[in-house]
Amino acid sequence: MENSLFLGRIPLFSGLSAQQLESMASIAVDRPVDKGQIIFVEGTRAEGLYIVLDGRVKIFKTAPDGREAVMHVFGAGEPFGEVAVFQNDVFPANAMAVEQSRVLFLPRRGIVDRIAQDPSLAMNMLAALSRKLRMFTRQVEALTLKEIPQRLAAYLLHLSVKKGHKDVIRLDVSKSLLAGVLGTARETLSRALAKLVETGAITMEGRTITITDREYLTALAEGHESL
Repeated sequence: MENSLFLGRIPLFSGLSAQQLESMASIAVDRPVDKGQIIFVEGTRAEGLYIVLDGRVKIFKTAPDGREAVMHVFGAGEPFGEVAVFQNDVFPANAMAVEQSRVLFLPRRGIVDRIAQDPSLAMNMLAALSRKLRMFTRQVEALTLKEIPQRLAAYLLHLSVKKGHKDVIRLDVSKSLLAGVLGTARETLSRALAKLVETGAITMEGRTITITDREYLTALAEGHESL
């Protein structure tokens, strides 16, 4: 019952009936994951999708020279690995817990069986996957077309939206990990944060950030302002 209620709050399964959620929950496996533990490796067969129950998981790729590119960081309630699962393909990147975590694993075979029994499940998941594709498209655009201050401003605004449009937010990852997500070095990120404080756009206390000039931050994110 607990897993079915949890699944019902996730966009990938939103709109499903109580019976459909119970059916999906019946194949789910709750797995604890230690900090630093690899969940799956790039190039391995996608045998199932994952949903973060607690903690945080980063999706990343490693360059031949050892450099790491963080593609995304997922928190509680967010699924990952589902695109490769529905494509019946291999995982295109690596996944690792960045803190003590728990994930819910749904095996591909069980999902396919339930979709065969109830095709309406597929339409729900297709809509959620389309939204995720748009999100990654925007992320690629941000990393390739925007400067670091713009990326940072966009990230802070996105975090604010996730928290209910609150002005007081807390960085949900370390500066090192956030730098990886934004495609920059930790020192460059620190300088950009310091400049945002200098302009009066934000104030900072530890990981807690208060947005004091949302209009300026929005203009910066859209490229209409510069630091």
